Amino acid sequence: MIISLIITLAIGCLCGFLAGKLFKGSGNGLIMNIVIGIVGSWVGSWLLGDFVSKLVGAGLLNTIITGTLGALVILFIASLIIGKK
Repeated sequence: MIISLIITLAIGCLCGFLAGKLFKGSGNGLIMNIVIGIVGSWVGSWLLGDFVSKLVGAGLLNTIITGTLGALVILFIASLIIGKK
């Protein structure tokens, strides 16, 4: 249970960090990276379904790609709503 939570937080942080680097060139801070990455995984799974798993197979790489793509969608929508400074 605890190990699963730690792995989820670590993967969420990595996905949020990667999306932040790809989108604006910097991360968003530890907590925001975790939140964006975890919500991004859900959004990515909802948008992509099994598409990524058919390309790379199931596993950690699939989770990271799906989470990062979902986090990029979240960051893009947030930039449209908030606007760039």
